[in-house]
Amino acid sequence: MKNRAMIDRSKIQFDLIKLTSGERLLRLTEPQSGLSLEKKLDSQRSVVRQQEQLLGVFEAALARSETTTA
Repeated sequence: MKNRAMIDRSKIQFDLIKLTSGERLLRLTEPQSGLSLEKKLDSQRSVVRQQEQLLGVFEAALARSETTTA
């Protein structure tokens, strides 16, 4: 995929948000496109694995958005 090469991972912002209920959300945002994706974290799974999985989904969504706007 050509568009995946255009995605600059260093510009993707990661926010870990703790809710009042004690649950945590992981939010990924790409400032240039304004695309944001968030997911409630599973306390039984590694945060790093969940972050990598969400990053893959996020990169695919960015690539699709670049394709439709080009």
